Order: sequence, then structure tokens, then C-alpha cells
Amino acid sequence: MSFTRRTFLKASAAGFGAAVLSFGLTGCAFDDNGDVHIPVSFDHGVASGDPLNDSLIIWTRVTPKDTTTNSLKVQWQVALDPQFTTISHDGEAQISSATDFTLKVDLQGLRPNTAYYYRFNAHGKTSPVGQGKTLPIGDIDKVKLAVVSCANYPAGYFHVYGEIAKQPDLDAVIHLGDYIYEYGNDGYATEDAAKLGRLLPEDNQGEIITLSDYRKRYANYRLDGNLQAAHSHCAFITVWDDHEVANDTWRDGAQNHNSDEGDFSERKLQALQAYFEWMPIRNVADKERIYRRFEFGNLVSLYMLDTRMLARDKPLDYADFELSTATGQGEFVNALGADDRALLGSEQLTWLTDGIKTSDNRWQVLGQQVLMTKMHLPIEVMLLLSSLQTTQASGGDPRAMLAQANILFAELAQIKIRVLKGDPTVTPAELARVETTVPYNLDAWDGYAYEREVLLGTAVAAQKNLVVLAGDTHNAWAGQLKTDANNPIAASKNAGVEFATASVSSPGLEEYLALTTQDAQTVAQIEQVIALLVNDLAYNNLVNRGYLTVTFTKEQANAQWNYVSTIKAADYQMLEERKKEFIMLAGQPQLLTV
Repeated sequence: MSFTRRTFLKASAAGFGAAVLSFGLTGCAFDDNGDVHIPVSFDHGVASGDPLNDSLIIWTRVTPKDTTTNSLKVQWQVALDPQFTTISHDGEAQISSATDFTLKVDLQGLRPNTAYYYRFNAHGKTSPVGQGKTLPIGDIDKVKLAVVSCANYPAGYFHVYGEIAKQPDLDAVIHLGDYIYEYGNDGYATEDAAKLGRLLPEDNQGEIITLSDYRKRYANYRLDGNLQAAHSHCAFITVWDDHEVANDTWRDGAQNHNSDEGDFSERKLQALQAYFEWMPIRNVADKERIYRRFEFGNLVSLYMLDTRMLARDKPLDYADFELSTATGQGEFVNALGADDRALLGSEQLTWLTDGIKTSDNRWQVLGQQVLMTKMHLPIEVMLLLSSLQTTQASGGDPRAMLAQANILFAELAQIKIRVLKGDPTVTPAELARVETTVPYNLDAWDGYAYEREVLLGTAVAAQKNLVVLAGDTHNAWAGQLKTDANNPIAASKNAGVEFATASVSSPGLEEYLALTTQDAQTVAQIEQVIALLVNDLAYNNLVNRGYLTVTFTKEQANAQWNYVSTIKAADYQMLEERKKEFIMLAGQPQLLTV
């Protein structure tokens, strides 16, 4: 059947991935659960998500051992203690293959700022116990969030998720997307998969395109013990990025989609159906509109955004402009700043700016996918990165160019230091080398400048404390958010800060620069030079996988980057020497190092 947007919305209304409402006790006992002779298991663990001050989503999947099974009865219990002596909610529901045997329950009438424990039972089998916490109300002193993104199963072990499961005081885990990757066993970041025992299964080893494909990919990821531990430990608040569908997805297409793979809209909507089935996210009538807001008492307003599926225009490409001519350069600049160029789209942008202007909470926090900091690099560096990427794509060894890169970085760093010191001997040619810059990544906010200026100008004019969280790049960054000199709302002002997390397992910029964690001195030098050359960048980590914690108090927002020593071996340590902290003080939108 043709899976159009209309049929998708109709199916959504009929209950694809729908959550069952649970209001309290029904007297449903686990020892009265139908035919115990139906063999089932809870292979994919449990999860909770989308906490509010009075509700919480809980999730599980039941695996029937008989593939001819059409439906199953599942029960749940929710308690105020892990021993389930004080049960607050229970109930039962039928699940079927229509939702891939997943179940979401939307618990209602919960107490604010309270930890709840939950479990499921199906035909004599009981699930592991999970816990999730509702959001607080009123005056509160602290909110602590873990931030993650970009988990590629074949690329390496999910140690980062395991570390998050050890954190005792998290209020929620913010997942900024790329929860799965669409590639097959011969695709991106799979070169070590066989050695690590992380090859994709035979029935899902190719690129995923259909609903069945996407369901199986989620199922494979959710078999990972570290991911299960993180989900059972804390409520997740999630958004998608591009790889939940295909690389570099935009509103009407994707880089990793071609006509031989069928209609893109159909592929996207089937991917989103699987997402809603497998993720502990509250259902909405239109599954393409997942931007939403969470209030942590009077301290934090968290806005989860969609910069991918809903409204994004196709990213610009340098190759489409004659940049060697003045005319081509002008056309590029005009396209970059066009006011009709959408990333969020007018509806989402208005919702966001209205929310920021009217919120009385101390911190306005954006959970979204791509870097907002202006990442403008000298043209010479961009050309070098392009050459490194071309060398890799053609099967060459990029390490041969590393010496050239080190020389270039050293030259540019010395010039930039002299410029910052006001050295009058800096020549016009030298100045041009460090001040002739272009956006590093047109897929990020740098490629959608108008909406960024509207957003940042709004934050400045409303005198709000703005913190932006980002993922996508696989590397860690801390950036100063500033309005442009020509911003009509507030020109050349600090607007807030950005904290971007490293990936769980996906490789980052170090791959193109041919860096390894063993090249400690070279890594440190290049990281320092990049932070020096990019005006608004304060920090970067180019080689390590990890996660971010952000702690908000009335006085400050504190970001701490945490890294694992390796994802290529089962044994690892936390890299204390690579840990990094930055803060922003309330009322002072400026990055400060700790």
C-alpha cells in the first residue's frame, strides 16, 4: 500500500504507537495475566520519557517467541518504591504487531518532583524495573540534565550510556538525535564492527528504508545492555536528528536517499512511525511536529526543537556558487542571509520566540540538533579540510597531509595572536589570511542565518538567560552566541552560550584530520588553534567520545564534558584529564571557564 502523509495521519489517529492512559489503581494483579503458555520475553528492557509535573510516559516491548502471535496482554504496575509496596497505578492493555508489540503508557495524576518505579508483566514474564521522575513545580534550587547524541551501534561500544546510568542525581536525559543510523554493515563507521561483535544482524544488515527495516534497527540497538541501563535509570526527553531517517535529511529529501529507494516522503513517515513506536515520547496528532516545552519549576524552561524534518530548506552547497567571482560570492552571501530561508519554519520559530519572551523561568534552554555558534574558519583551513576529505574518499591516507596541516595551523595561529595583541606590523595579506572566513558547516545554523538572528535578537531584547544544547557533529564544543552587527533587534550583543556534546560512538572531525587519542600533543595544539581561529569558539574536543551534564541553579549554568577512554574495547576508563567545565552566570550571557 502507498504510505502517504494522509494515510500516516489517519493511522496515527487510529493508534499507531499510541499511548494508553493510566489514571491510578484498577486492581489489576500480575498473577492474573492470561495464558502463561504463550512464550514471551522482555528483550528490549523498559524506558520512561517526556516527564511533566503530573505525568510520565513508560514504555516496553514484549517479544513473542511464536512469530504467528498476533496480540498479547500486558500489565503494568507503578510504585513509589522499588519494592512495589506502595503502588499508585496499574492496568492492562492489548498490544499487537500493528505497533511492533511495543506499549506506551501515559501515567496521569502523579505527584510533582517524585521518583516512580515501574514494571510490566506479560503472560507470566515480568520485565526489569525502571524509574523515572516527574518535573518539579514552584521554587526550586537545581536542575541537572545529561545530554547525549549520535550513537552508532557498529562504530563501537555504548560505554557512554552505561556511565549515564551510574549518575545518581539526574532529573532527565536529553537525547538530541541520531539515536540510530540508517547505514548497513558496509556503511559509515562500520570498519571495526566485526572485530567488536557489533555487526548488524543478517535480516537488517543493509541500509534501512521500510517500516520493517526501521523497526528492526531500533530492536537491535535496544538489545544493548548499556542503552537499556540508561533508559531504566532515568526519563529521556528526545528529539530526532537526520539519521533516524537518512543522512542530512531536510523537509523534502536527504543526501542519503535516491529515487531507486522509492518516495522520500513515504520513507520518512515510516521512519517516524517506528520512532514513535520505539521511543518513550508522548504522542501527538501530527507525528512531524515534535517541538515541545518542559517546565522545571521556576528555574528552567526547556524547548525541544526540530531543525530537521518539519521545515528545513535544502542545505546550501558551496559547489552551487561560482565563488571565484565577485558575482558568485555576492549570490552566496545573499542566499546565506535570505529571510525566507527556513530551518525551524515560521510556525515553530514564532512558538519559540513567544515562549522565550513570556517565560518567567530563570533559564531558557534549547534542546536541538545542530551547532548555533558561528563556526567561521579561514578559507585556507576550509580548503585543507576539503582536501583531507577528498583524500579519504578516494582511499588515500590523510595522515600524509597532517604535517602540512600542522604548518598551516601554526602560521595562522601566530598571525591571529599578533592581531589580537594589536601588532601594527601585521600586513594586509596576513590579516586577510585569518579574517577571510567562511562557515564551516552549511548544514548547521550557519547555513540559516536569518532565523538565528531573530532568535538571538529576541533573547537579548527580552533580557533572558539563553543556553543552547547541541549534538550532531560528534565532537564537543563551547561557543559564545552573539548577534550580528546588522541585527535589527539587538546588534553585536552577547545573546547566550552554547554547549555541544560529543557523540556516544560516532567518529568526528578527528577522522578527517587523521588524529588519534594517542597523538595527545598534536591534538591539544590543533584544538587550541581552532578555538583561536574561530572567533566565537571557546572550547573543542576533537577526538573523544562522551556526554555532557548541565546543572542549572539560580546563580549559574554549569556545563561539564565527560569522556570515555575508548569505545573500541570492552574495558575503558573515564578520562579525568580531559574533563572540562564552563559556566554562564545568570544575567551575564558570557562563557566563563572553571
